[in-house]
Order: sequence, then C-alpha cells, then structure tokens
Amino acid sequence: MSTAPTLTRTRTGVAQRLAALVEEALGTPLPLRLRAWDGSEAGPTGTPVVVVRSRRALRRLVWQPGELGLAQAYVTGELDLEGDLAEGLRTMWAAARDRGASAPRLSVADRARAVGEAVRLGAVGPRLAAPASQARLRGGLHSKARDRAAISHHYDLSNDFYKLLLDETMAYSCGWWTGDPELTPAGAQRAKLELICRKLGLTEGARLLDIGCGWGSLTLYAAERHGARVTAVTLAKEQAAYVRGQVRERGLEDRVEVICQDYRDIAGAGFDAVSTIEMGEHVGDAEYPAFAASLHDRVRPGGRVLVQQMSRGRNAPGGGAFIEAYIAPDMHMRPVGETAGLLEGAGLEVRSVESMREHYVRTVEAWHRTLEERRAEFVKLVGEETFRVWRLYLVGGALAFEQNRMGVDQLLSVRPTADGGGGLPEGEPARWYDGLDGR
Repeated sequence: MSTAPTLTRTRTGVAQRLAALVEEALGTPLPLRLRAWDGSEAGPTGTPVVVVRSRRALRRLVWQPGELGLAQAYVTGELDLEGDLAEGLRTMWAAARDRGASAPRLSVADRARAVGEAVRLGAVGPRLAAPASQARLRGGLHSKARDRAAISHHYDLSNDFYKLLLDETMAYSCGWWTGDPELTPAGAQRAKLELICRKLGLTEGARLLDIGCGWGSLTLYAAERHGARVTAVTLAKEQAAYVRGQVRERGLEDRVEVICQDYRDIAGAGFDAVSTIEMGEHVGDAEYPAFAASLHDRVRPGGRVLVQQMSRGRNAPGGGAFIEAYIAPDMHMRPVGETAGLLEGAGLEVRSVESMREHYVRTVEAWHRTLEERRAEFVKLVGEETFRVWRLYLVGGALAFEQNRMGVDQLLSVRPTADGGGGLPEGEPARWYDGLDGR
C-alpha cells in the first residue's frame, strides 16, 4: 500500500508578504531589513531595520504613496527605524536612485494582486487624518496671510525650543567652519557673521537692513562688533519679541530697530547694505523677481547686498514633500545660477558667489547631536511627535547637503552707481578671510 507524500504549508508572516510587495514595486531586492507588527522579519541582515508597528502605517502609504506617506507614519511612530537613521535613509535614497528609469511596469494583474494583498493585510480603509505637526495652510499661494502662517508654523514653535537647539548666537543658518579642529558650533556661527559683515563692508554708523533677521544673530553682531545701525525685519512674532529683548538687554536701542512685518511692506531706501540670510527660499518662484527688485531698491547706489540662500542641484528636487509639509511650507529652491540671474535681472551686479554646502553638513549634524543628547528636554517641551519631525528633518537635511541634492550659497552683489561704479576695492576678497577664527 502506497501513501502520498505529506505537504507542509509554511506560514508566511506579514514581513515576508510586505517584502514581496515592495520588491515587486521596486524591481529589486529589499534594501533594508523589515520587521512587522507580528514579529516576522524579512530582508537582508546587517542593515538598519524598518519596523512597521501598525497597519495604520500601511494605510497611510495606500492613500499617500511615497515620501509623505512614509514621513507621516514615521512621525506618528507607526513606522520606525532601528539602527542608524542616516544610514537607513542613505540606503533608501540609493535604491530609489538606482531604480530610476528601470522601475518595473506593473500590469493590471500585478496591481490587482497588490490591492488584494493590501486588503488581506488590513491596509485598506478610510484615509487617516494628517498628523497634528503637519502644516495646514489656507489662502492664495504666497499671499501675505498665507506667508505669515507658513513662517509661524516653523519659526514660532517657541523661543525656548530654539534656545535648546541652537548655540548662544541663536543663529539658525549655515555656519562657516574655518578648518580649526577646536572650533565649536558657536564659533562657526560667529565666523559666518564676521564673514558677512566683511563682505558687506560694514563700518561704524553704516546703515544695514537685515531682512528675515531670525533671532537677531547678524543684527546684534553687526551693531555690537561693527557699530552698524540696523533695521531688522521678521515676519515671526516670537523672533521679533526675542530680538527686542536682546536689544534692550545689550543697550542697543540707539542702533537697532526691530520691525515685525512682511518684506513687501518695508519702507525706506538708501541703506548702505542689505542682508537676507536663508529667507529667500520662502519668497516663492513667481514672487522672486519682485523680491530681487526690492533688494535693489532698498540699497543705495554703490551699496552691497548679500543673499545667503539654499539651492538645489540642477537635477535634484530640492526640499521634497516632507520638508514642504512639515518644515518650510511653500518653500522654493532653484539652482544657484538661476538666483544669480534673477539678482542681475533686478539691476544688481553679482560680484561673488560662494558655496557653503559642506559647511551645512557640519552645522546640521551639530544641531542633530544636541537634539539627541537632550531628547528628554525636547520631548517634554514639544512632545514626541514634534521631536520625531525634527529628527527626520535634521538627519535627512544633512544627507541632502552631503549628496548635493541641496546646497547653500552666499551671493554678494552691488548696486552700480550711475557711472557704472560700485565695485569692490582691490584686494578686498582676500581680506574677508584674514584672521577669520570664530572667536
């Protein structure tokens, strides 16, 4: 009497089923290890581990495939990553880049099978509400009211938060790392502030218009170290209150005026110098020519304009869906050459363009170290979700600068005089860096 062989059915866990879906969509093996809510794992060992803690994470990806859905799941804790977050993001970016145009074309049958698997995994259901930390803006793009709300979303988080994150200069922009191995983040910021003041040629009594002054790092430095008379402009109420407090504390009332208003409402002209430090990204693409014209009109003939501004690589997307939803709503970045062209189109003569991309990697990494080292304080102050937003923002931002998907540049321009003058004195560029040490 013969018997047929017994077939043993191997139970497939959630991770294996998810891995099959991902690999079919990517057309390549899973780049990271995956662990699901049932404890099952799939994918290569020795890599960071993506942890899918909840079916809610899958539902977000069904409704919002790609970067934004992943970010929503991460900031809510429905999805996590064990191990080095930067390494995990770097691996994911490499997989997406390598996939490129070779991504497989899914047939109707493939898509139907994927939908069926999603149903069985419990990923199909009503759209989940966006996390509380995601920006919710209304009104016309770059209307004054919407711009005010966009700025408030990020910069009015609280002065206490930024005091905890930043160094004593309260400079929330790229520092200048001189190469001194002992240089601190505060030293890198002071070196940057001194470099800007030198490029602008500030002297005792010079009139400086600081557009988008932040927490006043350049305003206060220019007034105290160079004797400049500064008009500081910000759209963020929390920032304006902080700078006014610093002006009173340092006895600079006769040198500094702080105005809380939109840059489009700035009155006056004839300033010796105009600065705008990492504010131009918030202006908008269609609005930038008018912004550049305003810079030209505010400075006197022969005066200087310094724009420090983030840029994107020629074939890179710039900020991306996460940054624009959680950090800088409505921001716009362009290649640096296009910004130089817009400044020239407004009548300014561009005299110097300097990339600071590698400097921003170190700057952002310093902020991230502070965030992790003081995690308990940050969570107590703003909550776990906002902490996770900032962790993803800082780690992802450093990686974007490292990989040249984003850059930051200083563009120095002059407004020519009627006879075409207004250039830089001979030898001046070399003097910008002489003795620049961040002390």
